[in-house]
Amino acid sequence: MSEILLCTLNARYIHASFGLRYLLANLEEMTEKTTLLEFEISQDPKDVAEEILRHSPRIVGLGVYIWNTAKTYEVISVLRRVKPEIIIVIGGPEVSYEIEGQPITALVDFVVSGEGEIVFRELCRSLLSGVRPDGKIIHAKLPDLDQVALPYELYSEDDLANRVVYVEVSRGCPFTCEFCLSSLDLPVRQFDLERVLAALDSLYVKGLRTFKFVDRTFNLNLRTATKILQFFLDRMEPGLFVHFEMVPDRFPKQLREVVAQFPPGSLQFEVGIQSFNPQVGELISRRQDFVKIGENLSFLRRETGVYVHADLIAGLPGEDIESFGRGFDTLVALDPHEIQVGILKRLRGTPIVRHDLEWGMRYSEEPPYEVLQTKLMDFSTLQKMRRFAKFWDLVANSGNFRNTRVEIWREAESPFHSFMELSEWLYSRLQRRSGVSLKSLTALLYEFLVSEKGRSAEEIGPLMAREYCQGGRTDLPLPLRPYVSEVEAVRVAHPVKLKRQQRTANG
Repeated sequence: MSEILLCTLNARYIHASFGLRYLLANLEEMTEKTTLLEFEISQDPKDVAEEILRHSPRIVGLGVYIWNTAKTYEVISVLRRVKPEIIIVIGGPEVSYEIEGQPITALVDFVVSGEGEIVFRELCRSLLSGVRPDGKIIHAKLPDLDQVALPYELYSEDDLANRVVYVEVSRGCPFTCEFCLSSLDLPVRQFDLERVLAALDSLYVKGLRTFKFVDRTFNLNLRTATKILQFFLDRMEPGLFVHFEMVPDRFPKQLREVVAQFPPGSLQFEVGIQSFNPQVGELISRRQDFVKIGENLSFLRRETGVYVHADLIAGLPGEDIESFGRGFDTLVALDPHEIQVGILKRLRGTPIVRHDLEWGMRYSEEPPYEVLQTKLMDFSTLQKMRRFAKFWDLVANSGNFRNTRVEIWREAESPFHSFMELSEWLYSRLQRRSGVSLKSLTALLYEFLVSEKGRSAEEIGPLMAREYCQGGRTDLPLPLRPYVSEVEAVRVAHPVKLKRQQRTANG
């Protein structure tokens, strides 16, 4: 039995809940009365409710996010009907803004809005002592990070071995991008760096070798960024992998010198560009130096072994498909390892809604609240962009076609339009954009390149056979079987299955 249960439904098992561990780490004398339970959105809500009730809790705290709000609502509905006396508290970004009117908030006792480590502790303390606060909504003030206990000791051996472990040095973002919740979280605040580095060292000693920083702008503070990078450089060994989100136009010489010392594949930078259209940037309050972005990405690809993951967003106000395509082509020329094409989402609380009338923004009412149409991109166009994004991920980002993919736009003026042609052709053949096996996709891509684009089978066949077999596969699709001699050479070169980053970086 536990008096307090901390629960959430993760998108997948591999994602360990950072927020719940922060709450647990800050419960002080109530820690021993608390159990942390993590579920997955694939689980039946009734099974989740059953497991929660098995602990006979007095208080259930649930983390609510854009990906789990529907399933969490179902879980709470069961709890309310079966054990109405349980006190249910929810928090998280999905219920921190536009709280009134949400069906999920009507079912619960309390809603914690904002960073909840301190106020959730005080709420639980009051409730367990029999004092019920007035009002349902509890607005958390930004906590003093020196007073927030770090959660890293709460990662188990299983977490360290099998799950994504999230870490942070700062919270907040100095930028005001209207589509992003981080733009509401001002100012940027930093944890004591030495305290964080000591915690990271403890995780490293315990065997953790993959660190994912959730800081929005790790390279904003040059001293901090340099010290963090040096921390990992001093401990560098095969298998160590560190992920950061970076400001793409801020990469001074001092930072370049440290980054250049890392071995290939040990660092991953997520670079949020979103749009190369300066007018769109002005509309959404996002200002960028595109010249510096080009210089910095070129440096990273030319002179370092950093794995570069870059982001663009389709459906922003003021951007049509031609503008997006030009930006996409610009990014392809800079050659990041991955380009993630996202569709604009209307996150609760973000000021992007101010453009709804002028730019004809229409969003889905269901999570993840993607834009359905705009003044410059109608519904049909955005549907094409959804297909483009999915097939780009399967073909270009997966690393399975690192060398073959350039054949799609070889000698063409626009990689974007060339890939859009492939995307629509694939959809016409498959009538779906998910659930496509690699074997089927490979056969279709071969057919497109040879039959539709007139590429030489004698060139494309061996190239695709080698790439298909790079992870140890031997079940060549039918059109590639004449090139079976390529299989053995690749199997010798790549005797084990490669990770996505390794496949992509090998080109």
